Amino acid sequence: MISRRETLVSLAALAAAAGPVRVLAQTADEKPKLPKLVETPMFEPLVKEGKLPAIAKRVPAAPLVVKLEGERKPGAHGGDLRLLMSKDRDARFVGAYGYARLVCWTPDGQIVPDIAEAIEADDADKTFTIKLRKGHRWSDGKPFTSADFKFFWEDMASDKTLGRFFGASSLVVDGERPKVEFPDEQTVRYAWSKPNPNFLPWLASPANLTIYRPAHYYRKFHEKYADKKRLEKLNEKRKDGWARKIASEDRNGRNNLNPDLPTLDPWVAKTEGVAERYEFVRNPFYHRIDANGRQLPYADRVVMVLAESKIIPVKTGAGEVDLQARSIRFDDFPFLRRSADERGFDVRLWKTANGAQLALYPNLNCEDPTWQKLMRDVRFRRALSLAINRDEINKIMYVGLAEPGQNTVLSASPLYKPELRQASASYDLVLANRLLDQVGLTNRGSDGQRLLPDGRELELIVEYPAEGSEYVDLMRLVGDTWAKAGIKMFSKAFQRVVLRRRVLSGQTIMSVWGGIDYAFVRPGLSPQEFAPTDEVQPQWPRWGQYYQTRGKQGEKPADPAAEELLKLYKAWNTADSREARREIWAKLLAIWSDRVFTIGIVGGVLQPVVVDRQLRNVPKEGVYAFDPGAYFGIYKPDTFWFDRAAPVARKHG
Repeated sequence: MISRRETLVSLAALAAAAGPVRVLAQTADEKPKLPKLVETPMFEPLVKEGKLPAIAKRVPAAPLVVKLEGERKPGAHGGDLRLLMSKDRDARFVGAYGYARLVCWTPDGQIVPDIAEAIEADDADKTFTIKLRKGHRWSDGKPFTSADFKFFWEDMASDKTLGRFFGASSLVVDGERPKVEFPDEQTVRYAWSKPNPNFLPWLASPANLTIYRPAHYYRKFHEKYADKKRLEKLNEKRKDGWARKIASEDRNGRNNLNPDLPTLDPWVAKTEGVAERYEFVRNPFYHRIDANGRQLPYADRVVMVLAESKIIPVKTGAGEVDLQARSIRFDDFPFLRRSADERGFDVRLWKTANGAQLALYPNLNCEDPTWQKLMRDVRFRRALSLAINRDEINKIMYVGLAEPGQNTVLSASPLYKPELRQASASYDLVLANRLLDQVGLTNRGSDGQRLLPDGRELELIVEYPAEGSEYVDLMRLVGDTWAKAGIKMFSKAFQRVVLRRRVLSGQTIMSVWGGIDYAFVRPGLSPQEFAPTDEVQPQWPRWGQYYQTRGKQGEKPADPAAEELLKLYKAWNTADSREARREIWAKLLAIWSDRVFTIGIVGGVLQPVVVDRQLRNVPKEGVYAFDPGAYFGIYKPDTFWFDRAAPVARKHG
């Protein structure tokens, strides 16, 4: 947590923001005196040898002082933080866990300056001025200044060749690109003629979407700056070879697979390309320090080892990690608890923020005309939902600890209304059968199962990602009660990428995925997930694609309620007050629940978090979510430290 006195004035909490905010830096006489800096033991030999500057020249003139309160205390340097991941692309999550951004979310719902020293926003959320920390450096020691923002905007996002890789579409407001200015080395200004309430949350996203790049690194590949010989070599096979090189370097860098690319993260990648073991070493120029003058992070290294997802719980239970939540599910909790004392770790249960742990997604864009008509009939969707015994599923799969209900906001959200979460969510076979009859599904086969209007058996194939038994267990329980409504259900597993393609092409009739990403939403957070805005939304992929491509691909929404959701989403983007945004959210959530575009089962499922007993500052209670949250990132893993003096009994067999 950032101190009230030691930080710049934070952005007002979006959790309770009254719409637009103005953020100002504290005056010089309000700023506390910085603590005396302490050299990091790992770097002492390099400093003595003259290979690395002393700490006073490595951190910014005004570093971010992180104040640790309550049970979280300043710690000591040293140690390797061990993690397990299931595939090489998961290396990108180390960047999310490190969670260094221009502005960051805090656990209490604020957005505060981080890499930036301050942000000033006008009263209409149209102009944002970013103040950088003087003396801040990239991990290779080169200065981090407004020149890095200018290079990204002018030579990458606005370049006619590179623009297709770095178009920065998230910076476009209603078709308008921002006006970007660079008054001096520490100042960058973005301005639009219309409000952009998404700008600050976008900057705080853990998805590593940045508006700057290390200009000194990329200039050597850029057509505008590269020397002639290098450019000729880059363009040997294609005339845009230089652009593809930059795109490749950047993609690998964002995935932490390019150790040459300078970063501002707490740990720097040291493993090149795809491997079984990835090592990340502390950044000597990192901008955060603790209240005792120690440069963060505390851990010298993060070590990420690959393992098949199905054996990660076993390896975790064997004590092969220091911190683990990924690829561990709630049903692994009993096994992990039994192993905890023997292997010297604790198992904590954090809240999850998904609107539903798993949800059913009727594909309103499926290509089969008979099924498409059914999926677009709200009575059919309501019937499917009413024919699910959520309480039974909660007891069997989650020992009664989850929140049964639709795929919408959870009780921790100020926008929560119990009637919306329970809409069409009670187990009512009588009403479900009545609705199915009203739809016209009155004919039945010899086995008592319903027939489609065209005479085919009503065999609903539900497709799901091939990623574990949780999907299988859910499908079995749902199928049992659907059968009582005369619906024969079959389930089929596909690799995630294949399933995404099938959904978009209309081959999939219904699929199962996780629910909305963040169900603790507040009026200041975008309702984009609740409207057809993206082709990855499995309930209306073609409608989302239509919006995403501005009508160039996909299909225009054919459901009036879906169109209304889209109108409300657009209205939220132009609203100029918290009250207006709250009213929009209320209308949107009412439509969403009434029309049952997705069918939630249970939400608020607890996430096991395994923590080595010598690892300090990991919260006992937390929320495990990607955005906002960055999983562990919101709790600052750069402040997690090993107390090697603490006795831990381990019995290694």
